This record gives sequence, C-alpha cells and structure tokens, in this order.
Amino acid sequence: MASQGFPRGLRILTGGEYRHVFDNASFKVHGKGLLALATPNDLGHVRVGLVFSKKNLKRAVDRNRLKRLTRESIRLRQHWLPAVDIVVLSRRGVHELEAQTLARQLHGMWRRLEKDVQRQSKPQ
Repeated sequence: MASQGFPRGLRILTGGEYRHVFDNASFKVHGKGLLALATPNDLGHVRVGLVFSKKNLKRAVDRNRLKRLTRESIRLRQHWLPAVDIVVLSRRGVHELEAQTLARQLHGMWRRLEKDVQRQSKPQ
C-alpha cells in the first residue's frame, strides 16, 4: 500500500523554489477563490506551496483552515498527480466557501491540471 503521508519532500520550501514556479508557470488552473500555478519538475512526484495572504484572508484561523484543506487534498491525491511544482494562491472571497465546496473545487482543479499536463506532454 502506498504511503499517504505529507512529508517534507512534497512541499516547496524556499523562496527560490517559489520564484521558479512564478517565473516559469506552464499551467494555470483557476477555481472560485483560488489559483494554482504549476511547472513541471524532474523529481517524479508533485510538490506544493501555499500563498494565502492577509489581504484576502484577514483572520489567521481562516488562512490556517484553507492551508489545512489544501494540504489534505494534495495528500490524498499525491499518487495520481503529475510531477509538477504547484503554488496555490488565494483570491478574494475564498473565505466564504464551505469546506465541502472547497474540497470539490480543489479536486476539480487537480483533475484539470492533470489533463493539461497530459495534453502538453503528448506529441503532436
């Protein structure tokens, strides 16, 4: 059985890694209140970084809730996501979404990202 943990290796940790994704974003996936930027990596697995600003989510409890739900979504789908670095950004109004709605939103975003990566990697 495959591990379902969320180890340090699945996280984007340094400013340089975040900058690389921002500068070289090959894929953009929009959701209601969220935006995911992604770029392929050579690691063979997905990595995720989270940017939830105080401007869009005033309360720390809201930012932490959103981070927790996003990490859980990645953790559960890490084995079928393509080998990309993903940075998830919050937008205005995201704090109004309920947990179930947010989970569905994230699931749909990961499916679209997977399709976009497959479409780009196919020879034409």
